[in-house]
Amino acid sequence: MTSALAPLGPDFHRQTVAAVQQTLSERRLEGALFLMPANVQYLCGWRFSVNERPIGLLVRQKGEPLLLVPDLERENAMAVPGVEVECYEEFPGETPPVLWMAERAGVRSLAIDQLDAVLLAPLQAMMNEVRLQDLAAPLRFIKTPAELALVREAARFADLCLTRLLSQAGTIIASGGTELDLLDDCTGFARAALVSKHGETFAGTKLGITASVHSGPRAALPHGATSRRRPQHGETLIAGIGASLGGYHAESGITLVIGDMSPEQHRIMQAMQACNDAAIANLTPGAECAEVNRAALDALRQAGLSDTIRHRIGHGMGLEGHEAPWLAPGDRTAVATGMVFSNEPGVYRPGRDGYRTINTMIVTETGVEIPSRFQADHPIETRVITLS
Repeated sequence: MTSALAPLGPDFHRQTVAAVQQTLSERRLEGALFLMPANVQYLCGWRFSVNERPIGLLVRQKGEPLLLVPDLERENAMAVPGVEVECYEEFPGETPPVLWMAERAGVRSLAIDQLDAVLLAPLQAMMNEVRLQDLAAPLRFIKTPAELALVREAARFADLCLTRLLSQAGTIIASGGTELDLLDDCTGFARAALVSKHGETFAGTKLGITASVHSGPRAALPHGATSRRRPQHGETLIAGIGASLGGYHAESGITLVIGDMSPEQHRIMQAMQACNDAAIANLTPGAECAEVNRAALDALRQAGLSDTIRHRIGHGMGLEGHEAPWLAPGDRTAVATGMVFSNEPGVYRPGRDGYRTINTMIVTETGVEIPSRFQADHPIETRVITLS
């Protein structure tokens, strides 16, 4: 079986670099130095090992980008198409590598996406102007059709993980299985399917499944770690799944009830569905991200669940599983076509139980596309693990 999709190639990265060069011209800057790994990958396609040794990509108004790397990465960097390469000896070095990068830039005005505070003063002494600005972020907010195709396919495998969990959880739990057993079974199944379909084509890119499964009182922890706990009859079980293909991320998540669903559990799930739907209804081009968050969480407040809210409704996704913009208080970014967000209603009752669902949302000109299909295909009444 072969993939009909392919990793983003040199043409895509030439376009992203050209867009940065246009921004430099508009802002009257000679260059931009990108140190954030996701930005480097976005602009040249290289997915490198992230460690203490900085790797930078310099984009100037004209010409090829300059990839600035430690000498031990020389051969790997030389294999990256569309870039020139220069190497520094080692970290931390007599001259800090980031300052060496700035010297090699040969410009007098520079934007930089992130910087250790202790390097700001010496960097400013080298330049006429230093702007601490991430010029790639606004470009990364808006996904191209090729990027969205990868997000959609990743969402399909996140859903597959949940489908496997629902089909096998009853048998695993009835035989004494733990949260870890559930996690291993569903992620192993989905990962094998993902590799079978796309592994050969996407070799060398980020491709995989990450997940968490936690139950009962532990489900009240928004970031509860999967453990050797055995889920019990009548409890809720939260599963959150992340999938990546070609470096692009999507998420799906669900709350299941073990055994019989109580009227109270059903009521809470209905409130979460209303929260999910409110996020979709308000995620329109031009809306403010913070306002989408407020409108969505109001559905939980109206259901009398104000004191159970522990987090925002969602976050951006792309080359990072969590990236800007944020559907959260304080983010004034205007929603735009091509943005990708998670939609994560959550209800957490410490010492008792927890609930969370996750959909991936793509903003379109005509509405919100939901590539995560598990919730749509499994109404609330069917989200029950039957012990067998």
